[in-house]
Amino acid sequence: MKEQKADKNSFKSIAKEAKHRMKTGYWSDFDKELNEKIDFAEAGGGNPSKVAEYYINKTIREVNGKKYEDELFYEKVCNLLDTFGEVSDAIGRLVDHDVYDGLDYAQKQRYMLELSNRYLLALERYRKEKEFNYLQSNKVNG
Repeated sequence: MKEQKADKNSFKSIAKEAKHRMKTGYWSDFDKELNEKIDFAEAGGGNPSKVAEYYINKTIREVNGKKYEDELFYEKVCNLLDTFGEVSDAIGRLVDHDVYDGLDYAQKQRYMLELSNRYLLALERYRKEKEFNYLQSNKVNG
């Protein structure tokens, strides 16, 4: 029973967070900001659906409180891509050898598959964020 109280993802804590968002006007602020960004995109000839998709996904990550490890992995992917670009050995560069070296053959295969899937998701997010940031900076500067 005590473990359930300590669980950050318990129903009660999720409900408290949702209530807090409602009380502080989180959703009305989100709606206002989203509409401003969509209007800005439309005025600048951008794609408003991409802007909406970007902000909705960003908000989902914020509300869901993506795992700390996932965000660290994403930062690692961003650093790799910013430094070297899309390289053919990206998965190999992302391997945690402290973990990988202690696995048997089947576990190594599973690890590489999971790492590959995580990398593809991070790469997709990276591309979308870069595209969005590029569009935003061109509209401000142009």
